[in-house]
Amino acid sequence: MTPPRGRRRSAGDVAAGIGAMLALAALVGGVPYALLTFFGSALPDGMPAASDLTHRLGPGALITVLVVLVWLAWAQLTACVVVEVYAGIRGVGVPARVPLAGGTQSLVHRLVVTALLLFTATSVIMPAFSGGGGLTQQRAAAAARPQAQPQAQEFHRVADAPERPAAAPGDVAEPLTASPAENRTTKIYRVQPPEGRHHESLWEIAEKCLGDGRRYQEIHDLNKNRVQPDGSRLTHASLIRPGWVLEMPADARGAKVIPLQDLDEYYRYGHAVPDKDPAPSKPAPSRPAPSKPAPAEPAPARPPASHAPAPQTPAPHTPAPHTPAPQTPGQQGPAQQHADPRRMPPAGGGADGPSGEMTGGAGSGGASVPGRNSSAQEHDGSFDLGWPHGLAAASLLAAGLLTVLGRRRRVQMWNRAFGHMAVRPEGAAAEVERALRLGADASAARLLDLGLRHLSKSMAAGGRALPTVYGVHLGVESLDLWIAPADRNPPAPWQAFDDGQVWRLRAEDLDAVEAADPAAGAGDVLAPYPGLVSIGTNDNGRILVDLEAAHGLIALRGPADTRRAALAAIALELATNRWSDHMRITLVGFGTEFGEGMAEIAPDRIRAVPNLADAMPELEGRTEEVRQALAASGVDSVLTGRSRGVFGEAWMPHYLIMADPPSEQEADRLVALARTGTRMAAGYIVPGEVQGATWTWDIDAAGRLHAGVLGFQVAAQLVPEEHYHGVFELFRTAGRLDAVPLPEPAGGEEPPAAQRSSAQVRLLGPIEVEAPGPMDEDRRDLCTELLVYLAAHPNGVHPTVLAGAIWPRGVTAAVRDASVARVSDWLGRDTRGRPNLYYDDRGRIKLGSEVRVDLAVFRWLVWRSAAEPASEAAYMSYALDLVRGPLLADRPRGRYSWLASHDLEYEAAARVVDVAHRLVVLRLDEGDPHGAVGAARAGLRLAPDDEGLWRDLLRATHASGDVAQIGVIVDEMRSRIAHDPMFGGLQPETEALVEELLPGWHRVGSR
Repeated sequence: MTPPRGRRRSAGDVAAGIGAMLALAALVGGVPYALLTFFGSALPDGMPAASDLTHRLGPGALITVLVVLVWLAWAQLTACVVVEVYAGIRGVGVPARVPLAGGTQSLVHRLVVTALLLFTATSVIMPAFSGGGGLTQQRAAAAARPQAQPQAQEFHRVADAPERPAAAPGDVAEPLTASPAENRTTKIYRVQPPEGRHHESLWEIAEKCLGDGRRYQEIHDLNKNRVQPDGSRLTHASLIRPGWVLEMPADARGAKVIPLQDLDEYYRYGHAVPDKDPAPSKPAPSRPAPSKPAPAEPAPARPPASHAPAPQTPAPHTPAPHTPAPQTPGQQGPAQQHADPRRMPPAGGGADGPSGEMTGGAGSGGASVPGRNSSAQEHDGSFDLGWPHGLAAASLLAAGLLTVLGRRRRVQMWNRAFGHMAVRPEGAAAEVERALRLGADASAARLLDLGLRHLSKSMAAGGRALPTVYGVHLGVESLDLWIAPADRNPPAPWQAFDDGQVWRLRAEDLDAVEAADPAAGAGDVLAPYPGLVSIGTNDNGRILVDLEAAHGLIALRGPADTRRAALAAIALELATNRWSDHMRITLVGFGTEFGEGMAEIAPDRIRAVPNLADAMPELEGRTEEVRQALAASGVDSVLTGRSRGVFGEAWMPHYLIMADPPSEQEADRLVALARTGTRMAAGYIVPGEVQGATWTWDIDAAGRLHAGVLGFQVAAQLVPEEHYHGVFELFRTAGRLDAVPLPEPAGGEEPPAAQRSSAQVRLLGPIEVEAPGPMDEDRRDLCTELLVYLAAHPNGVHPTVLAGAIWPRGVTAAVRDASVARVSDWLGRDTRGRPNLYYDDRGRIKLGSEVRVDLAVFRWLVWRSAAEPASEAAYMSYALDLVRGPLLADRPRGRYSWLASHDLEYEAAARVVDVAHRLVVLRLDEGDPHGAVGAARAGLRLAPDDEGLWRDLLRATHASGDVAQIGVIVDEMRSRIAHDPMFGGLQPETEALVEELLPGWHRVGSR
């Protein structure tokens, strides 16, 4: 990591600092000098007499009273100056609050900070005042994107077709198969595959082929709701995908002329079909034969080494605390984390792929609406979602949303009927989930959650108070806390850097602690810093700030749309994060739809009200409750109460997030409530300029956020309106309890046995590939995902569709073809010498017949079990033997995002659960309870949270007569399901069964 560099002082800064010093000097020294000069000493010459109380008051007496009041005000102001200067120079943390000096201390605070910034001594000012804050200012790098050259897509010609008459200039000639009586023609255009970040849009196609981008609506009207080769339809003018065939107006140039009667075949297959059935296809070569040698895929560049020097004792003039470089040689730093194109999607990136994926618009900005305005609305009144890159970049927010979404889908699975699967999202909702899958970092969320809870537990065991954490840096392998005041003695395994201003926990050290004593977990420890929330990223990693550490109001200034997107991101992350326990979030002024959507995601955390007046009574009441708890518990702070578990419910936080700036009266009331001088388990963040705000942050239209006196400058975490609408639609779909029938399993020829297969792909558990060819370990993850995608599409996929799924942000044809060729070499050839991966006569990539896919074998065995009732149990037992664990387990982060728009997860889970349940019933009917237990256990390997299978296991165990084992199963089930706070316990049907089989289990479990 690069060392922090402070902002260079400008002439304006110097002038402001000199002005602040003069103002302070005038207030502190000038006021008493003037009072003494013109009015003399305010102290009486002697002791007052009783008669003084009965004298008539004249003008002189009133002036004396006013002079005394001025002296008192001056004394209060001087006390504020002393407190603020002491806090700024000594770095003692958040300054102490002078009684009854809210507005005065706020003014003095600004003057002192401005004055101290003149001196070199500001390097030792507390981090909350420092402009460095340990973070370098993120450099804006404009990534040059090569513009794709417009060119017409080449199509395969029909070999036996006669030539057509001469076409208009610019048309692509093609032979016709129509008779003279059928010489009517039309023009078509195929959407080009993405090149880097560039994706075609209807506007660009209209501009290229019709000479005017505004004619995109003509192309849209000609193709609306037409079924495309990948099975999807054009419904929005902005949502087009590579490989689609578009009928064009008659005057289009650069388009392909085809017979009109062939148009439906182009829509269906992507090309015309010969009149007679083609001969049985032979396996094509393992890679296409290009007209010129395709360049090989470039080897992945090695990540640059960290630029930061090793931690060392800072000199006296060292800048404020910075994040030290990791000590492990070669360890990937936070900067490399966000340089990974799969981890941090570009702002203009688009997605394209099968059933539900979309492309972004033309141009480097990624505007996907044909009118080049990402927020513009289409003629049908719908909005354009575009590529939700903000969600893909928000790794902690995405992890939280996916965790809650997973729990909702388990409820869907529990409520579906036999032979059905849960409803999956489509369109914009599926694209949102795809972005979440790309960006989610569950391991980082775990490190933050367990690391902080272990810290709280260790500090409480040592009788120490938790430090004030005002900022957090979260990297790939470590967690850094910026604390104030500095402390050089953190509890193990935390390490101190930068004179104790930074505490670091490495992920491997946390794993070692967990492995050393699995029973001594931190699950029963209250979350110490629930107000930590991401504000964005910089060159060094992800930055979080504790809302509670402000001890007052946080004001966010900037353009309304950008500001609202930042506030929405804060609300979404707070509502779904795992490093908080019970909390209350009050949303003010966001509108009914946002409030209802947020309440649907986190009903136990969210309350939405239209105005601040409706929220204030609860906020004020909650503050008073915390004050009373502090007095009654005897602890010195909220942090201590959380750490020691005293009066646990009293420390649950309440956060206020406003969408619109408060009025002047509302702001005054909020400032008075928020500026408590100590942590009160509360946080307040409002938009606009607010006099008396403790922290003021600024965000610009480009999404750059400067966190005021904290010194953090980051690319803000944003979730704009169109993206959070997609999130709400995703959760609405997950809340649907209706289901769709499972597809009938295909029969046909028996799949190859394991010993006769040339290669094997296992999906029903951890992903495993057995293939005879070589494979570079650096490319194994990518090639495995490509192979799994092909295994999930047994009928083959077009290369452009494959590219859109595996490389959602775009890829060149050369890299795509090189990867396909590499997978073909890996799979090798079958026993007859044919390649195990080939292109069929329609140009689709398919797996050979001797590649054994366990899911395909499972489907075939299910089909045979239905076709041969006498052997139903045997075939089902063979099918369950293929299940080794959760579907596609251990897949790497950031890959397989195409699962969001595919039925694989939904179908596989439903089919395995149904087969396991059916086999349990058959085995019990046969009087084989042990076989029934094995069937239930097999299903639970893939679906460990399915309560229906747990009930099957309990019934089968009861039938076996092993009463003691029932208690073991109940404990196992409760540890797996019932302790999940998002469920609040087992289903009533499960509780009733347990009570029947094991009376009194509630009393035993509650001890």
